[in-house]
Amino acid sequence: MDLQHWLGRATHAIQDWADTFGPYRPHPSLQVDDDRFGAVFEEFTARLADNYPFFHPHYAGQMLKPPHPAAVVGHLTAMLINPNNHALDGGPATAAMEREAVARLATMFGYDTHLGHLTTSGTIANLEALFVARELHPGRGVAHSADAHYTHGRMCHVLGLTSHPVRTDDRGRMDLGALEDVLRTGEVGTVVLTTGTTGLGAVDPVHEVLPLAERHGVRVHVDAAYGGFFTLLAGAEGPEGLPPEPWRAIARADSIVVDPHKHGLQPYGCGAVLFRDPEVGRFYLHDSPYTYFTSTELHLGEISLECSRAGAAAAALWLTFQFLPPTPDGLGRVLAAGRRAALRWADLIEASDALELYQRPELDIVTYFPAVAPATLTGIDAASARILADGMTGPDPVFLSTLRADRESFAARHPETVADADGARILRSVLMKPESEDHVEHLHNRLERLAGCA
Repeated sequence: MDLQHWLGRATHAIQDWADTFGPYRPHPSLQVDDDRFGAVFEEFTARLADNYPFFHPHYAGQMLKPPHPAAVVGHLTAMLINPNNHALDGGPATAAMEREAVARLATMFGYDTHLGHLTTSGTIANLEALFVARELHPGRGVAHSADAHYTHGRMCHVLGLTSHPVRTDDRGRMDLGALEDVLRTGEVGTVVLTTGTTGLGAVDPVHEVLPLAERHGVRVHVDAAYGGFFTLLAGAEGPEGLPPEPWRAIARADSIVVDPHKHGLQPYGCGAVLFRDPEVGRFYLHDSPYTYFTSTELHLGEISLECSRAGAAAAALWLTFQFLPPTPDGLGRVLAAGRRAALRWADLIEASDALELYQRPELDIVTYFPAVAPATLTGIDAASARILADGMTGPDPVFLSTLRADRESFAARHPETVADADGARILRSVLMKPESEDHVEHLHNRLERLAGCA
């Protein structure tokens, strides 16, 4: 795609549409002289240079990458109109696009029926799911993995719910025995399962928890904010294929959250929440005397806790799905490249004398640490911190992140390491850009050189 060409086409298309409503004179209070704007714009772009190169495959730090050009064009084009998807009065075209895009997400997870909408983030999407959980099971709390995103504990606090963190196993997945102990108390109304924890990319055993939750009469919410699109690789052939059981079981969960602004190639501001039972829409009922007047159809604001939401986010997702749909042959090919990259790097690390694998990656997040002698937590922590800093400097920079592993988690995976501290920072690389597949060897060689200086 020629991004500059299509951005120009976007401005012309919207101007052609605007011209159909007749001429008008823009108010002088809004006018900005081009020379004046140019000077400020130069400062603006110079300040934007103070960023890490999220677009480059040598950036393998956090869950950051640029949106697809189709999403950029879709977002900007709709943004020139600036529709609000709260009500059909504010965004009839983009509201229809949102329904169609959300329906494709529901189909991807195997939902036969659904109620759902886009949100500004996975945090808000999870808030909505837990809000419905509270209404269905008042007075009962929420159980979630101890490695689940911190948003769950925070949103439980916001909603006045008791949060029950459940310990994880030696792969970072929810421990079933510990979960059953919590469920036996009768104090839990909802279990949150994570398919792709933000630290390790661990996938909770959805297929094993569902029957356990059913026996105890609790709901199941799947936080697939990061890993949801990996369901496209369930049962796939080749090294990128994932065990199908937990992913296929998501179709039986009561609610799901997924973030298209992660693996869906969207700009930030695009999360989504889905409910299997459309009847939960009754918990959103409210009255707004100045909206919902142009149509008797359901307005998206009637099934959302948020009010104003950018229609541009729906437009960007809809347009992207026309070329890269949420199917194995569409977005699945993009995710497969990152997964192959993670597995390839894990193999290289396992064969290395300078680096050690913390655990095998389940998705596209690789965790590892420098080999130090003696093997102590304090030594690993110091070496990891040095490599993180040194990697970003020099003529051949690489950009990583760190993850703090506590003493118990480290001992479960590497019992030979001397636990002379409460924990240690390890190195963490997110290979969510498909281009990472062509740069794994370079990243590995650079890290081996950095680790060799420890």
